[in-house]
Amino acid sequence: MELKDLSIQEKIGQMLMIGMDTNYMTERIKLMITKYKVGGIILYRKNFNTYQDMLALMKQLKDLNKENKIPLWIAIDQEGGRVNRMPKEILNLPAANKIALKGGIEAVEKSAEIIGKLLKQSGYHINFAPVLDIKRFKDSHAIGDRCYGKTKEEVADYGIAFMKKLQEQGILSVVKHFPGHGATKKDSHYFLPMIKERIEYIEKEDMYPFQQAIKNGAEAILIGHLLLRNVTGIFPASLSKKFITKYLRKKYRYNGLIITDDLKMRAIRLWYGAEFAVRKAFEVGNDVIVFRFSQEEERKAIDTVMKQVKAGNLKEARINRSVRRIIRMKEKYGLFEEIEVKGIDIDKINEEIRSMRRLCGLE
Repeated sequence: MELKDLSIQEKIGQMLMIGMDTNYMTERIKLMITKYKVGGIILYRKNFNTYQDMLALMKQLKDLNKENKIPLWIAIDQEGGRVNRMPKEILNLPAANKIALKGGIEAVEKSAEIIGKLLKQSGYHINFAPVLDIKRFKDSHAIGDRCYGKTKEEVADYGIAFMKKLQEQGILSVVKHFPGHGATKKDSHYFLPMIKERIEYIEKEDMYPFQQAIKNGAEAILIGHLLLRNVTGIFPASLSKKFITKYLRKKYRYNGLIITDDLKMRAIRLWYGAEFAVRKAFEVGNDVIVFRFSQEEERKAIDTVMKQVKAGNLKEARINRSVRRIIRMKEKYGLFEEIEVKGIDIDKINEEIRSMRRLCGLE
């Protein structure tokens, strides 16, 4: 696929990943795929009731996209533990911290292998996992037991092992939440957390697992809605051009995908509003912008980005850099040659999950 074959509308669309509010196809989703040519859909447990419902919905989404030039990402964040998006027929894996404590690196790799196989055979392309944040607070914290350990070395070792196993299974792994959600008590779903430690400390500790992941082939990084004192100014890391450019692109020489955390989060909507947040996310250098707003809010936001490009305020060359990365990754993960999805053997995958649950004392 050549960039010259794409309109500016198609390029902008490739940089968008949207969520669904329903367990059925809506006019909003149809419009976003057929008119705005969005590059991806992220699914949640609320979007389907059964495993067969999930497969049917994914087929509907891909069929809607068939007239478009570039295949559609289907994404999910399937970590296990309390972040479980699978339908009820699929047993849930233990949380990352429990698996690491009980079974070490081998168990972490096995959990990633199970998740990767489950997602790949079900038709997914992207998993927003693993968490590379450091565990500093109790299990119920926003990150808590989703972390692999209390030290940067543990988190790096376990997280990279998980990431590589997902990649081996043909699933694009998105490591999160750069520069490190473990450095703050607040939950970015509801507040804009301020990381109060000096940037030198964050670089040495919280950014370390991400730096190591980049060295070990990380292809996608989710950037969090996290304010860094005296670094990101009035915007969180996800909306800070200085931060994205200085740290991810230049300091760590990272040329993979940069993906925003969901812009629908309450703090972002209250502080900045949907239209401004989407425009800002484009301007600062994110490659994929994730959100779920009302149809009218989404239309206004996308139209605003289009106007910024046409006015020359947002350079098409900047859009092109992101779209090249997206197309390259879609080619690498076989989206242009995707075959029919038949689904996984639920009994077999559940037996593998049971073995992990027994290891962690859950059965």
